[in-house]
Amino acid sequence: MKKAVFLAVVLSLLLSGLASNATAAEEKGGLFVNLTTDDTWAAGKAILFAHEKVLKRGHKPVAIWLNVRAIYLADKKRPSHIHGLMKERGKSIQDMLQAFVNDGGVVIACAACSQAAGLTEEDFIDGVQMGNPDLVMGLLFDPQVKTLSW
Repeated sequence: MKKAVFLAVVLSLLLSGLASNATAAEEKGGLFVNLTTDDTWAAGKAILFAHEKVLKRGHKPVAIWLNVRAIYLADKKRPSHIHGLMKERGKSIQDMLQAFVNDGGVVIACAACSQAAGLTEEDFIDGVQMGNPDLVMGLLFDPQVKTLSW
């Protein structure tokens, strides 16, 4: 009888562990990428990672915050190129950001950096949001969102 009770308790614990793992898998947290460079090699890797490896695997929200020199990446008048392995795809940084937004990613332009660079929201590709403290801090301090700097 003691063995049956023991097995029932162990089985119950195992099943509750499986249920909580299933719940955790369904509730994938998000990612906030702090992108500070306009170097297209580094930026291309950051955007590719956020889009292909995180967003497309079901994590939400996934946001890329363009600040410091990265603000130039969203400027629709500024041509860009891709180095290395991403070159084979034939997409510019703006194309990559646009595809990320089209798939549900969030691209935020730092308002202060935009102003310092002489850029306005009209200068940016479609879908780029001008940042504000509520938007940025809402993502940055969300306990379900991890932060990665690039």
